[in-house]
Amino acid sequence: MNDKIIGILGGMGPEATAHFYFKLIKATPSKTDQDHFRVIMDSNSKIPDRTSAIFGNGENPVPALIETAKTLECAKVDVACIPCITAHYFIDEIQESINFPILNALRELDIYIKANYPDIKNIGILATSGTLKTGLFNKYLSDYNLIYPDYDIQTNKVMQAIYSPQYGIKSGVIEGKPIDMLVETGEILIKNGAQILIAGCTEIGLVLNSSHFDIPLIDPMDVAIEAIVKNKY
Repeated sequence: MNDKIIGILGGMGPEATAHFYFKLIKATPSKTDQDHFRVIMDSNSKIPDRTSAIFGNGENPVPALIETAKTLECAKVDVACIPCITAHYFIDEIQESINFPILNALRELDIYIKANYPDIKNIGILATSGTLKTGLFNKYLSDYNLIYPDYDIQTNKVMQAIYSPQYGIKSGVIEGKPIDMLVETGEILIKNGAQILIAGCTEIGLVLNSSHFDIPLIDPMDVAIEAIVKNKY
């Protein structure tokens, strides 16, 4: 039986948060309801956009992130996850304000790749422009050659696939055009030498999986869930 209380600091976005919880349920070995973790989720969709803040065009999300983490703290969670890669830029500030550990999905990703793909050197990154600007992947995957889309592809394909009000994943479109745009970008990264791809945004992990490519696509949220299920925290 899994006795730990798991917190989900969510809402970034809401559907990606729900998808994370669903994956956690499916990944937990169970024969009864009681075999599952108790999960406390605050899907705070009012947290200001992380990418806008990183580019200096929006409100600082840290106060809202800490407020949401405090809600989980009051619920006495043992460990929490953040189903938003861009929000990991602020993880140290959040961690300093609470008394339970936050699972760092990017640190776990580095451990996972080293254990499962020891011969990999070139990694393609599909992520928001905010995440790329922070250098998060360079920080946590420093032993690898990271391959990113060029500016035009990043702006007109990746960001539009995620954020477009007409057809973006955050607007509720999870098939068709945004998938095509992300697959096209992934194929460019593969052509440029990527041996594996990272779904470096939870919205991307919502719509893409390894079946879309001839090489592995790794979702850091899957890695985080594996760490929870194996009681690493």
